[in-house]
Amino acid sequence: MNSEHTSDKHTFLILLIALGTLAGMGATDLILPAIPSLPDVLDGTPSQAQGVLATYVLGAGIGLIIFGELGARFKIIHLLIMALVFFSILSLAATFVTSLTQLSVIRFLQGIFASAAAVYAPVMIKSVFANDRAVIVIGRISSLEAMAPAIAPIFGAILLNSFGWRSSFYVIAVIGLLLSITWMLQGALKEKFGIIKPAQEGYASLIKKPDFMRYLLSHAFTLGALLTVVLSAPKIITGSLNGELHDFIVMQILGISLFVIAANMTPVFNRWWGDENSIVIGSVLTAVGCLALLFVAYLQLNSIVLLWLCFMIINLGVGIRGPVGFYKTLVAAGENDSRGSALLILFIMLFTAIGTATVAPFINAGLMPLSVVVVSSSILSVFILLFPVSRPVKENLD
Repeated sequence: MNSEHTSDKHTFLILLIALGTLAGMGATDLILPAIPSLPDVLDGTPSQAQGVLATYVLGAGIGLIIFGELGARFKIIHLLIMALVFFSILSLAATFVTSLTQLSVIRFLQGIFASAAAVYAPVMIKSVFANDRAVIVIGRISSLEAMAPAIAPIFGAILLNSFGWRSSFYVIAVIGLLLSITWMLQGALKEKFGIIKPAQEGYASLIKKPDFMRYLLSHAFTLGALLTVVLSAPKIITGSLNGELHDFIVMQILGISLFVIAANMTPVFNRWWGDENSIVIGSVLTAVGCLALLFVAYLQLNSIVLLWLCFMIINLGVGIRGPVGFYKTLVAAGENDSRGSALLILFIMLFTAIGTATVAPFINAGLMPLSVVVVSSSILSVFILLFPVSRPVKENLD
């Protein structure tokens, strides 16, 4: 009975953590369908409408550093509740704007507070669950996060067509408010996450840790390669490959499916190979998928089906290494895990932005520029792993 009760509490905790991170993602994915119509309803330009997305990302990047630092100094549960409340208030405020400039300012602030859940979610998981269980939980939440960009825009389009562009912001505001109230009512969890850790080293000292940077850079290069493909593929498919947008949707479904399967089989892979080898194998598999994409581009095959196959291999590799790679990075950060979590997510965003920006000027040239960029990123991920850890990073996860 106690075991069942504990399991129920853990399931509820996982749900709360997952909803917090998904709310932040929904603040972008839900409003995506409304972006093309915003210049007409708010008297602006298409570039200003895109700025609504860009300012949110910029705010989130700054918020990662802020909440990573605050998490090392204050109780993370109080910070999370405060962030969710302000996130909800700003979501509601967005419905009262009269210009795209006003909306962009609000979105910037909203991005800052949305980042708190992303920073603290892995820290909470690490503090509650044992090694192998923590990796499983990270895999499950990662699976939900992988599906969100494909599903949320569909709901966003339904809301837009039925109730107008403001409806998505109302939904986000309600979700944030309900989550903040729910966290407030969780006395035991508030006590668990209400501990202030002893004074720790800052970001500079964390970056000097070779084990932490080894895991962080390898993880960020791998995820950066995957996300660069995702962000560049729609234009390449509808342009040089003469495809349709539904071809990109199929690509996403195939890739996400393999990612979800692999991410949820992490314990099996760890038993077979060990956690360190799982990270290496996943990274190598991602690099193989990227190299296959380069081979397709070099031979000028221009096949959407081959792009799908390459993308599936890349996702399989990321799924194998993703949960355990993320967890090992946090473990390598030690007690400084809130800053470690913030830096990891920030580097993933940074490498994705660099990769996408590098491909952008050559996007009409087809698969070759994209494949060169992602091959470089994925090979760097594998290369970094060739340098062994200087000390054991906790015990094996099996």
